[in-house]
Amino acid sequence: MQLHSTVLCAALGLGFLGAVHADTLAKVRDSGRITLAYRESSVPFSYLDNGKPIGMTVELSQTVAEAVKKVLNQPALEVRWQAVTSQNRMPLLANGTIDLECGSTTNNTVRAKEVGFAINHFYTGTRLLVKKSSGIQSYADLKGKTAAITTGTTNLQVLRKANAEQGWGMNIVMAKDHADGFLLVENDRAAAFGMDDILLYGLIANAKNPRDFHVVADALQVEPYACMLRKDDPQFKQLVDGVIGDMMKSGAFARLYDKWFMQPIPPKNAALGLPMSEQLQRNLQERGDKPAF
Repeated sequence: MQLHSTVLCAALGLGFLGAVHADTLAKVRDSGRITLAYRESSVPFSYLDNGKPIGMTVELSQTVAEAVKKVLNQPALEVRWQAVTSQNRMPLLANGTIDLECGSTTNNTVRAKEVGFAINHFYTGTRLLVKKSSGIQSYADLKGKTAAITTGTTNLQVLRKANAEQGWGMNIVMAKDHADGFLLVENDRAAAFGMDDILLYGLIANAKNPRDFHVVADALQVEPYACMLRKDDPQFKQLVDGVIGDMMKSGAFARLYDKWFMQPIPPKNAALGLPMSEQLQRNLQERGDKPAF
């Protein structure tokens, strides 16, 4: 990938970065390695296939790592991968364990008090995964029933608030990760799994019996996903934004989207068949990092 001026500008401050340990480029330069985060079951963004991280945002992370190698003039820079969860991704970024997290993380103003976000690369909404045989079609149908939600997610906050305000009367339990939330429904320990709709479609596509499940209910709110980086690190943000922005301008991002959302993907060689949303199409032109709320 060619590095355009937006990416190369990030290198200009390297002369004084060494004195500031919090700056990612200085940290990476001095340690000789960059650590990228991955999720284990955030299909099709970041997930494991035969023990190897794959997905659309895994490829985004890899492209950023290649740009860092060029900016630092360290072609042999070591690239490490670190598994994260919804609950530990922000602490691991803050304490320096990881340098970049590109997965299914919502960009919102609450998180922006502690971390930074790059250009938004996806838009999604909270919906419900249920068994077709359950007859559940809406949130109100969960009155007196159990809904699972992944701990550490904005979905948990959104559903708790809506459940209280709307008087739906659902019992909310926390799943440790997305795969666990799906298993709770599959094993009839929960009637529904509330999560970002795209992640629910990904879980169904990779299920043992995908025809047994579907996604129902209107989206509670639309939220953007973005790569997460350390707060107040303008040089690294400029580099990451430059990489993603260049991909959006060149058409490389649209091709990457097609690969992971429209074409068959591992492990079952099934296609999600989800065309790009109007919000994302618009952001390919605007290339903004506006938070959800």
